[in-house]
Amino acid sequence: MSTTIAPAPAPAAARTTARADHRGGLGRRGLVEKTWFTLFRGAAVVNGLALLVICAFLAYNGLPAITWEFLTEVPRNSMTEGGIWPCIVGTAILACGAMIVAFPLGVASAIYLNEYATNPRLVRVIRLGINNLAGVPSVVFGLFGLAFFVTFMGLGVSILAGVLTLGALVLPVIIGTAEEALRSVPDTYREASLGLGATKWQTISRVVLPAALPGMLTGSILGLSRAAGETAAIMFTAAVFFTPTMPSSIFSKVMALPYHIYVLATAGTEIEVTRPLQYGTALVLIALVLGMNLVAIWLRARLQKKL
Repeated sequence: MSTTIAPAPAPAAARTTARADHRGGLGRRGLVEKTWFTLFRGAAVVNGLALLVICAFLAYNGLPAITWEFLTEVPRNSMTEGGIWPCIVGTAILACGAMIVAFPLGVASAIYLNEYATNPRLVRVIRLGINNLAGVPSVVFGLFGLAFFVTFMGLGVSILAGVLTLGALVLPVIIGTAEEALRSVPDTYREASLGLGATKWQTISRVVLPAALPGMLTGSILGLSRAAGETAAIMFTAAVFFTPTMPSSIFSKVMALPYHIYVLATAGTEIEVTRPLQYGTALVLIALVLGMNLVAIWLRARLQKKL
């Protein structure tokens, strides 16, 4: 009984089929990749256009109100005249003070979590708490500051209470970015330093931290922007409707641009009259935040060049 064996496919035909399947798979993956990148570019364009529209709207309505008097004098006549100089000074003090409080604490916490902590369960719990704090609304931090700093510690409504509240607000952001910056430093840096006889702390302070500092400044930029633009966190702890004098100490009350906008738009006696001043104040706030961010970016670029 004879059996017929089917001839094997020619090697050339098999290779052609494999190449066609490979090209088909690459084509499908390329199409999916192009689709997702198109969606990402579209989202970026939409966000950019929204930002431009908002800035153009504020500039159109606020530029007529911005004069030298508006930028250098105190408010007068129920906020309908004068300027916003105390608000500018107060916002800068609160934002910079919050960073002075939060940045060292955030970096120290990140160093502990990334370099020293050995209990993985404890680290997970701490990181979970930090992530939860990052999502807490700012009004909750404001109420916490009112209950703890203003009332319990007896600081009253003051710059110090506002700075501590804003520092607690931006601390989770700084810890997260500082940790990522420390993780980005190659382990070979640590191994080389330890191999040369340096202690663990010398390795961290002289090798790891200088290499991670530019990335940490990214977190400080984000924290600075948030601290400068917060209203709910300072309306209970530091900001007042009006004060005729500039702050003289950390226990003084202060005016701030975000709270000033809120008061003019909701609680002022002449809301419609002050409408141009509201837009002008918002435009100044954006310019102030942009200026502080540019300074931080410049410092980060200088540090990166030194490395």
